[in-house]
Amino acid sequence: MIETARLRIRDLGTPDAPFIVELLNDPAFLRYIGDRGVRSDQDAVAYIEKGPAASYARHGFGLSAVEARDDGTLMGICGLLQRDELDSPDLGFAFLPPFRRRGFAREAAEAVLVDAAARLGITRVLAITQPDNASSMVLLERLGFRFERMVRKAPADTELRLYARTL
Repeated sequence: MIETARLRIRDLGTPDAPFIVELLNDPAFLRYIGDRGVRSDQDAVAYIEKGPAASYARHGFGLSAVEARDDGTLMGICGLLQRDELDSPDLGFAFLPPFRRRGFAREAAEAVLVDAAARLGITRVLAITQPDNASSMVLLERLGFRFERMVRKAPADTELRLYARTL
């Protein structure tokens, strides 16, 4: 678990299934990240077990729940992913609408990056984003990421912007 002034970043678990259903069906998530086919709590449990929980076990990191430190309100997810097609872990984040544009994503991402360097010894982190996702591009640049190149990602052969940062 990571704590910041306002946030607690912790592993996702099966009790988080209703939150995952809500987040993964948010219109911005569907547009900029993609449809994960999670429509029920049962789907969300499978998503957590096959995705974040499997990543924690395999890599020591994964997407984590971001909640308010004072009352535990779930706001979003943030963490590192290890994609087969990328040579370094990449930073991922998504927040529900009431928690956007309030600095929570930046605060969570900064804490995840500090943890990646200190606990895991990671020295390079990537990030990918849709070319029209201006909010994510601005956040990545504020976090010290620099655009490297365009990449194609399966299955839809989507063209994405690849950013990188040395820790």
